[in-house]
Amino acid sequence: MQLHGIHHLTAVSADARGNHDFYTRILGMRLVKKTVNQDDVSAYHLFYADGVASPGTDLTFFDFPTAPERRGTRSIVRTALRVSGAPALAYWSARLEEAGVRHQPVAEQDGRLHLDFEDPEGQRLRLVDDGGAGPAHPWERSPVPAESQIRGLGPITISVPELDASSRFLTDVMAMRAGRRFMAGSTPVQVFEMGEGGPAAELHVRIEPGLAAARPGAGGVHHVAFRVADDEYEYWADRLQQLRIPSSGPVDRFYFRSLYTREPNGILYEIATDGPGFASDEPMETLGESLALPPFLEARRAAIERNLKPL
Repeated sequence: MQLHGIHHLTAVSADARGNHDFYTRILGMRLVKKTVNQDDVSAYHLFYADGVASPGTDLTFFDFPTAPERRGTRSIVRTALRVSGAPALAYWSARLEEAGVRHQPVAEQDGRLHLDFEDPEGQRLRLVDDGGAGPAHPWERSPVPAESQIRGLGPITISVPELDASSRFLTDVMAMRAGRRFMAGSTPVQVFEMGEGGPAAELHVRIEPGLAAARPGAGGVHHVAFRVADDEYEYWADRLQQLRIPSSGPVDRFYFRSLYTREPNGILYEIATDGPGFASDEPMETLGESLALPPFLEARRAAIERNLKPL
């Protein structure tokens, strides 16, 4: 049984208001769930996605008052967001320029066109042409035209000092396939594929032995999650247990079920189900417009709301 692709990626922000403004107004993504970190309810957990909150489109942020990340290896180093076609990338180049967002020119790497940029806190992002593969669900209220909107996540890029241990974990534990290798400048990158493959189902591993380890912080990434169908969850929970891989064990996040484990370099991976989904407690039409809490936190709503900054 295989993972099906990227489910979501969770990063860290120290500026919830600025984060919300950038991802909704500049990038045109939909805030599909405004909730809290279930392990630290003093922090927002904001989910940005496509028009219908599809699994595989969620870029999420914990709002932690922390210092900026110190970049390095043993970490997730770039998050790609998929768009369709060279005209979309040309649109984004002009849009980012107009908004005063520093970015690199459109370039080609690994046979795909891409555009690299950063958010105001230094979150490393990439728009990549996915060739229009797979379904798209534009958000009708986005400031970005439907044909140029962000379609979803992937590939995700991590950095490790040496490949062997990470490769064994990804193939023997996570059941990914080692695919092609390419050069990003002078850095070798190994591609690992899931499910049907393609940009939405790839993890790129940069091999960077000369770098110090990253220190987590704002502008960095907390973890990446991989997709499984709802009825495959028990298989993966049993698999990690049978392989004696340290993990969180089953965790019910209400909107999906999760398993957490760390690969040999300490990078946090999550396995997450597609369902039940973000419309479990809000109408699809009004997702993200009010604070949503899972049932086990509902009794604490008043206290939680008092401690959150309005967006």
